[in-house]
Amino acid sequence: MSVRSTARALGWTSFIAAALIAAPASGQVRDSASDVAAPSPAADPLAPTGRWSVYGGGHAPLPPMGWNSWNAFTSDIDEEKLMASARIIVESGLAAKGYRYINIDDGWWLQRRASDGRMLIRTDNFPSAVTADGNGSFRPLTDRLHAMGLKAGIYSDIGRNSCGQVFTSTFPNQPEGSVAEREVGLYGHVDQDIALYFKEWGFDLIKVDACGIRGLPPSDPRVKAGQYRALGPLIDVESLGRTNIPAVKALYDEVRQALERHNPDNDFVYSLCLWGSADSRAWSKTMGNMSRTSEDIFPTWGRMLHNLDSVAHRPLYAHPGSWNDPDMLFVGTGEFDVADPVKARSHMALWAMVNAPLIIGYDLRKASPALMDILGNAQIIALNQDSAGNQAVLAFDSQEVQIFVKTLDDGDKAVAIFNRTAAPAKALLTADHLKLASESPIDLTDLWQGGQRRFTGEQTFELAPYETLIFRAGGSRRLTEGLYLSEQPARVNPAVDGVMVPEADPQVHRGLLPWRGTKGGGERTQYGGWGGARLDQTPFGQALSVAGKHYDSGLGILANSRVEVRNEGFRRFVAEVGIDDSARARQHPVTFLVYGDGKLLAQSRAARPGEAAQSLDVAIEGVRLIELVARTERGVLFPDPVTWGNAALLR
Repeated sequence: MSVRSTARALGWTSFIAAALIAAPASGQVRDSASDVAAPSPAADPLAPTGRWSVYGGGHAPLPPMGWNSWNAFTSDIDEEKLMASARIIVESGLAAKGYRYINIDDGWWLQRRASDGRMLIRTDNFPSAVTADGNGSFRPLTDRLHAMGLKAGIYSDIGRNSCGQVFTSTFPNQPEGSVAEREVGLYGHVDQDIALYFKEWGFDLIKVDACGIRGLPPSDPRVKAGQYRALGPLIDVESLGRTNIPAVKALYDEVRQALERHNPDNDFVYSLCLWGSADSRAWSKTMGNMSRTSEDIFPTWGRMLHNLDSVAHRPLYAHPGSWNDPDMLFVGTGEFDVADPVKARSHMALWAMVNAPLIIGYDLRKASPALMDILGNAQIIALNQDSAGNQAVLAFDSQEVQIFVKTLDDGDKAVAIFNRTAAPAKALLTADHLKLASESPIDLTDLWQGGQRRFTGEQTFELAPYETLIFRAGGSRRLTEGLYLSEQPARVNPAVDGVMVPEADPQVHRGLLPWRGTKGGGERTQYGGWGGARLDQTPFGQALSVAGKHYDSGLGILANSRVEVRNEGFRRFVAEVGIDDSARARQHPVTFLVYGDGKLLAQSRAARPGEAAQSLDVAIEGVRLIELVARTERGVLFPDPVTWGNAALLR
């Protein structure tokens, strides 16, 4: 159904009810944020479905890798620059290492033709797009890229106007013509544009921005002057309460439907770019292949920290087929250029550990061998492209030093020890951080320098300012007969995480925005995620604890939640369950239920605050999908945190 077919406004009360919806919203979105219809609530969002709900469309079994024009050229992009980058990626060997997508960002368009709504290409910059009939076509360009073994990506906006028009209108190659001709975004033309870009022109990826539903309210001076038509705003990045979440979700879902309709081979990548706004943390994993989690990256240390933090605490919201996207690599530019290789290597290593799409944003015509060595480090890339698809989990977290650990497909671990500060730091890595046996030797391979070292129990490391040490680790597992859930986030999906009222995450570093400086009152906490499901800590970042018993491994989530767990060859699920000691309301009992392929397998008695954890040991042999439900009274707006302590799958 078209998004433009059904819609009217959601007030705050209706929005709370809509948070219980199990299926994606659909319906028309009109110009006003107060003109969108509320979908019918599901009967019971905690009822088992027997279905893995992470998006299965498109083709992104591994984080996409490639190059994008924006960071290098902004909207001053042309065919010569694009093809030069593509040739370098092939000739340097980067393509063979996985960098395949060559993505045109903002600046490619001339206008939308008034007579039929067809998008016209700026053929002065893309001469191969000239056609005798005047329609223009990117097919010659995409055919050339495909012949080189590459993929082609294109850019659009979910609104009527692009980010360039809304926020960087002084940059080159702005759309031309009348108000309507300059409306180059997807709004009102979703099916037409997606068919053109994929079916006719042969693109493989689309990045869909959201500036057009964010930056053009009726009060905007450019709207008042008649330069643009007002649209919304549907997104207010400074207020989740003022953002029309169902409306935004419906617009992006319309694009998903069009992509599936015009790509019967399912070979596409859908990149959602709404910067973590509109509570996209909770729903983008059901709709697209990669989803931006923060504002644009910038080549400064503070902004890199901001973008990293927007994904660091959310490994449960990324899976094969649908990845967290902290924005493109700025390796080679600003504070991450080859004059500061420590920062450049940290940026690259951390993006690899959190399974970020590795999209180069540099003018590769200027790239030095040293820079190409950083971007092309095969062992670092291998961590990002590991087939298990586990985003790294924070085993130690502070504002100064962090330790990221991810379980690899062959059972080894990758570990990154990160100094966030400008001062030298000392870090102690323990076997427990790695969930390896403390009495057995642990072997480390340095993935930057290639050296080997061995330790037992614990090892101290000295870190230079801004340094990230990154290793591949092997040893005897602490849990010899299986895996903790926190070792396999790719198999664990919080389908319903209990968050009824989305709140901004205060743990994201608020780095200075270079384009704003110190105007205003400072960077505020903006994007949703506070209270979402976490591994080895509570939803609010505290230690897992039930009746005074602490757990260094487990799943922390709010009550009224349902978590999907894929089972591949395991025979038992075990956990110790209860209301976490960090609970504040402490008045609603919680029942824990375990389902297998939709059938109830086990159920706890009603747990009350302060009671000792109950042990669950559930046979799951032959079960494909396990669902973990923590149920309390329905309608509680702020459910208490609960703990699935030592939750594990055993063979």
